[in-house]
Amino acid sequence: MQEEDSFIESSVRRENVWQLEDHGKWRSSWLLVCPRMNVNLHRSSKHSISASHGRHGDWRRVLPRSSNLLSPPISPSRSVSRCIALGFCYYSTAVVIIEENGPFWTRFVNFFPLWMPPNMITLTGFMFLVTSALLGFIYSPRLDSAPPRWVHFLHGLLLFLYQTFDAVDGKQARRTNSSSPLGELFDHGCDALACAFESLAFGSTSMCGKTTFWFWVIAAVPFYCATWEHFFTNTLILPVINGPTEGLMLIYFCHFFTTIVGADWWAQQFGKSLPFLNWVPYLNGIPMYQGVLYLMTAFGVIPTVAFNVYNVYRVVRSRKGNMLLALAMLYPFAVLLGGVVIWDYLSPSDLIRNYPHLVIIGNGLAFGFLVGRLILSHLCDEPKGLKTGMCMSLLYLPFAIANALTARLNDGVALVDEHLVLLGYCVFTVALYLHFATSVIHEITTALGIYCFRITGKEA
Repeated sequence: MQEEDSFIESSVRRENVWQLEDHGKWRSSWLLVCPRMNVNLHRSSKHSISASHGRHGDWRRVLPRSSNLLSPPISPSRSVSRCIALGFCYYSTAVVIIEENGPFWTRFVNFFPLWMPPNMITLTGFMFLVTSALLGFIYSPRLDSAPPRWVHFLHGLLLFLYQTFDAVDGKQARRTNSSSPLGELFDHGCDALACAFESLAFGSTSMCGKTTFWFWVIAAVPFYCATWEHFFTNTLILPVINGPTEGLMLIYFCHFFTTIVGADWWAQQFGKSLPFLNWVPYLNGIPMYQGVLYLMTAFGVIPTVAFNVYNVYRVVRSRKGNMLLALAMLYPFAVLLGGVVIWDYLSPSDLIRNYPHLVIIGNGLAFGFLVGRLILSHLCDEPKGLKTGMCMSLLYLPFAIANALTARLNDGVALVDEHLVLLGYCVFTVALYLHFATSVIHEITTALGIYCFRITGKEA
C-alpha cells in the first residue's frame, strides 16, 4: 500500500489553468495530472466560491471516473487513503437562497480568526445541540412534562447558533484555503447526529413524549434519502425552501413561540390551538404536536422522498443500471427503523415512552454511522448496491428483539432487564460510531498531510 501511494504521488504534477465557467467568468484552478493512471482532477482556488451550503463544494472531477482504478474496499480504514491518493474528489451544488443572498452569515464569519479551523466551528455548533438535548433531559426526562419557559428560549437560541455555525464553516474553509474531503464527511456527520439531538430538544418543548421518536424519523428519512440521491446524481440541490435553512428557522421560531405561550399549547387539541382550523374533521380532535407531525409528513417528507427516488430513477435509467441495486442501499436504514419499532412493540417496558433519550440517541448514532458510511462510499467511488459494511449497525438488534421475545414466554419478564439491554445498545452504537469516525479521520489526515483541528500551510 505504501509503495502504491508513493507511486501515485510521484506521478502527479500540478499545473495552474484557467477554466471558463457557465456564467461566462474565468477562474484560476489547480489541475492535478496523473498521466500514468489517466486521472485529471482540479480543485478550485480559494477565490472561487460555488453555490454550496457546505465547504466541500469546491471539489470537482474533470474527466469521467475510471471504474477500473478501485477494487471494492475491504474496510473504511484500508480504502480511504488509497481513494484520496487517487484523487477521487467530491462535488456538490446546493441552491440556498438565504445563505447566498443574506449578508448575515457572510459577515458573521469575519468574527472567527483565520487560525480557527472550520472543523472546530462545526464541532462547536454541534455541541450547542448536545447542550440543548441535555437541558431537555434534565427538566423533562420522559419528554412529557413542561420545562421552565427559559429552557424553550435556550432551545431556540442554541438551535440558531448551530445553524449559524453550520452555515459559516464552509465560508471559513474558503477564507483559510483549507477545504478538503474531510470537511464533507465531518460536516455531514455532525448534521446526521444533529437530527437526534434536536428532535430531543423539540420533544422537550412540545411535550410529545413517545412521539418524539417519530419526529426524529421524519428528520432522518429525508436526510438519508438526500444523501442516497447524491450518491447517484453527484449533486445535492436544495429547493428554495429547505430543511437546513427555512426548516431550522421554523423550528427555533417554534421554541421562541413556546417561551411566550407555554408548552401546554402543544398538548391541547389541534382545533383549540389553531381555532381557524377547527373545521378539519380528523385534526380537530388530536393533540397539536400530533397534527404537526402528520402535516410535516404529508407535505414535507413524502414529496421530498418521492423527488429523491425520482431523481435516482432517472439517473439509473439513463445509465442502463439496475434500480433494485439502487434501492438496496436503503435496506440498512429501513431495517434499522423496522427493527427498533419491532423491539419497542415486543418490549414489556414500553422503551420509547420510558427511555426516549436512550432510544433516540442510540438510533441517532447508528443513523450517523449509516450516513457516514454512505458518504464514504461515494467519496471512494465504490460500486452501487448494498454495502455490507453498513449492516454493522444492525448487529445488536436481533439480540435485543430476542430478549424482548423472552418476555412473551415468561409472563412479561425479559431474560435480561430491558433498561440494561437499551444501555448496551447505546454503548454499542457509541463504540461503532467512534471507531468509524476516528479511523476515517486518521486515514484522510494522513493521506492529505493535514490536521482535523488545525490549519496547516499545506494545501489539502
